[in-house]
Amino acid sequence: MRIFVTVGTQLPFDRLVRAMDDWAASHPGHEVLAQTGDGAFVARAIATVRTLSREAFARAVAEADVVVAHAGIGSVLTALDAGKPVVLMPRRADLREHRNDHQAATAAELSRLATVTVVNDGAALAAALCGAAAAGASAGAATRGVASAALLSAVAGFIAGDAAPRRRAAPPRLARGEVRHA
Repeated sequence: MRIFVTVGTQLPFDRLVRAMDDWAASHPGHEVLAQTGDGAFVARAIATVRTLSREAFARAVAEADVVVAHAGIGSVLTALDAGKPVVLMPRRADLREHRNDHQAATAAELSRLATVTVVNDGAALAAALCGAAAAGASAGAATRGVASAALLSAVAGFIAGDAAPRRRAAPPRLARGEVRHA
């Protein structure tokens, strides 16, 4: 099984990388590539890169059987649009992995999708990966197209800083007592 792990571009996530490294050490024969950001943990059982270009990231997702990620929406949408099963381990504010628990809220919403599994620790991650390996990670095609092309484009533009958020034009104001008929 090929696994691509991403911690996103903003913050390191050593707890996730360490859990993946521990799992890979005890489950040889799986190919794991992790995009680790500026984390301090040095993995021994998995291949790591600090950053990937947008093209290399898309290629790593496309080649993976399973994507393991923090609960960053850009990573999740990319994996789901590629039809990949996703295992999410949200960063936790109480562990000082993020400013607040918005990733837990995102993960809770995404957990309603059949091909998204949310885990909170290394043991649950190991169980999810063993389940994916046993299932052959073939169920991911059902998620293809979950996000529209327009949404993916808008999110990609926002992440890249290419586009400012667009606002809808406000409806015309009516004068006091004025009634407009459609």
